[in-house]
Amino acid sequence: MAISGKYGKLDIPRIGVDEPIFILRAQDKLAAAALEIYQTLLQTHKSPLAETIQDEINLFNAWRGFKKIPD
Repeated sequence: MAISGKYGKLDIPRIGVDEPIFILRAQDKLAAAALEIYQTLLQTHKSPLAETIQDEINLFNAWRGFKKIPD
């Protein structure tokens, strides 16, 4: 269970009951760019996640559904 300010309580494995989360959806026009910025931050901190997050960025960019600015 996790807590999202917008979506409320969500059941996500390995996330604590009261742990806040922030959700980026593929329909958000800005999501892939936000992930790219996060990737840059990971690289500057020499995080191993910097290499694997590219897979997530690719998934967001490949999604062909309707995209919009988040509300």
